Amino acid sequence: MKKKKNDERKIKGKYLADVIAPLPARKLELPANYAELLNDLKTRIGKTRLKVVIGANREMILLYWEIGNSILKKQNSEGWGAKVIDRLSYDLSKSFPEMKGFSPRNLKYMRAFCEVWKDLAIVQRTVAQLPWRSNITLLEKIENHEERLWYANQAIEHGWSQPILQIQIETKLFKRKGKAANNFTKTLPPPESDMASQIFKDPYLFDFLGTDVVRRESELEHGLVVHIQKFLLELGSGFAFVGRQVHLEVGGDDFYIDLLFYHLRLRCYVVIELKAGKFQAGDAGQLNMYLNIVDEILKHPDDKPTIGLLLVKEKNKLLAEYALRGFSKPIGIAEWKTKMTRSLPKTLTNILPTVEEIEAELYQETNTRTKCRYKCHN
Repeated sequence: MKKKKNDERKIKGKYLADVIAPLPARKLELPANYAELLNDLKTRIGKTRLKVVIGANREMILLYWEIGNSILKKQNSEGWGAKVIDRLSYDLSKSFPEMKGFSPRNLKYMRAFCEVWKDLAIVQRTVAQLPWRSNITLLEKIENHEERLWYANQAIEHGWSQPILQIQIETKLFKRKGKAANNFTKTLPPPESDMASQIFKDPYLFDFLGTDVVRRESELEHGLVVHIQKFLLELGSGFAFVGRQVHLEVGGDDFYIDLLFYHLRLRCYVVIELKAGKFQAGDAGQLNMYLNIVDEILKHPDDKPTIGLLLVKEKNKLLAEYALRGFSKPIGIAEWKTKMTRSLPKTLTNILPTVEEIEAELYQETNTRTKCRYKCHN
């Protein structure tokens, strides 16, 4: 009888005592610090996986640079043409069928990549950290080396994806960044004033509002809040939305801030006031008062001085600079637009024909053709 029970306790040659079966999580009594350990391990694993992905991307970009460099040297020394690149594409794809990226077009991108990034040290330090699609965007969209390097560094610093990078290039962020009229150098210490100057831009592009004419501040404010994600993208990284029409009561009077943000890097509140029309000197005074109130009521002792940003439809830059003088609070003034417009250079204005001249030219050309047909027919 005893032997029979022992046989029943055996499972494929093992005793039940030797079999490890997972217990349901709800029945298992976990140590008090188990959740902390699990979160710590998940964080480590996530970081390691990210490092592996980044490392693999870096090695691939460096490989592409080496391939492009080899092709470039052969073309310069031996006059390799497009047919050789086509054959190289075929042979590489055949030798490494599990790898993608050896198409003739991509090989030409590699050659162009090496051509514009001649310094391998810059490649290793900067653009190798970007995905290949982002590097192609930099190649296709930008001709100036300084500008291309600036966008590459910004993409790394702010973690821009390729679509976001393309948007920033198309909206000419390089030319708008740090252009807002301000008094930061006189109201903030050097490190903070430099950072604040670079964070604000001019003009701000609100193309997501459409092309309809905005005539009232309330319309503009509503549109920005409805498209808050796109608005935050245009403002730049670090801005956290606090509220709209934030109520402040002082001495029995009520005041309402159009838009209130907090900037994580500057460690301060940012008050944004919207104007649907042209900048007036009194606008800066009103904003300065709001900054005083926010610093008195909302600002935490550890926060830095609140910064004001006045967004206007149109401004006279010289008038804006004069208006900012004498204020002790940091204020920036910038324009907002719903689309980017390009004006013709003044040197070309007198060269281009007028509408009347074009019509006269077309009329003359039509008459000439008619006479020619008549003579040829006769």
